[in-house]
Amino acid sequence: MLAVAAALFCASPGIVAAQAVPHCSAPADMTRLANPLSHIANKLAAGQPIKIVAIGSSSTAGAGASAPGKAYPARLEVELSKRFARTKFIVLNRGVNGEEAKDMIRRFGAAVIAEHPDLVIWQLGTNSVLRDHPMSDNGALIRQGLTMIKSTGADIVLIDPQFAPKVIAKPDAERMVELIGATAKRENVDLFRRFALMRRWRDVDHIGFESFVSPDGVHMNDWSYGCLARSLADAIAEAATRPVSSASAAVMMP
Repeated sequence: MLAVAAALFCASPGIVAAQAVPHCSAPADMTRLANPLSHIANKLAAGQPIKIVAIGSSSTAGAGASAPGKAYPARLEVELSKRFARTKFIVLNRGVNGEEAKDMIRRFGAAVIAEHPDLVIWQLGTNSVLRDHPMSDNGALIRQGLTMIKSTGADIVLIDPQFAPKVIAKPDAERMVELIGATAKRENVDLFRRFALMRRWRDVDHIGFESFVSPDGVHMNDWSYGCLARSLADAIAEAATRPVSSASAAVMMP
């Protein structure tokens, strides 16, 4: 079914949606991060500036957006600033078109660790799927990268591939999503489920691909980058302000 949907979209790559701008739908139970963002929470409590590094490939760099300010990292900075007006947020865009996890890891020293971030958002997986590269290391490369990020003390959020026609046409698309999810759980880091969110736009909200995917059939567009940023900001805000006293009290009770 995924391949059929992809073929239908790609048959008319120049389609421009005539419908109204879709509503940005992102249910909290789908976007909620599994773990609290304790480092961000401490910075918020102390009233200190917060630096976020967004590293990834073209869908971090902003391919498909009409301008650099429409890419999700720039939009995320705006969205977080709205939610925490007294806190200065800096979101650095460290996306490079065409990269895979191994390429990003080579840049971690200068692009991530040297920045002393409070939160690292790592988007990965899409290019390996598009190039049909074998998934034979069972997440070892992702774990290597996570170990490097953890050494900074920063909070971590992974972002899985986009639900887009040319991505879902590949046989390993869902396997990659599952691998990233399983690795995030094993390593006890947060995961933002972009693939599931975008699939919901199509399957539940009945938004056509032409409204949230660029004509190339791969990249997001201004609307979907904006909705992603808004949903991610909501998830970060909730995880950074999540009460922990109830959980602590439960542990302390006889």
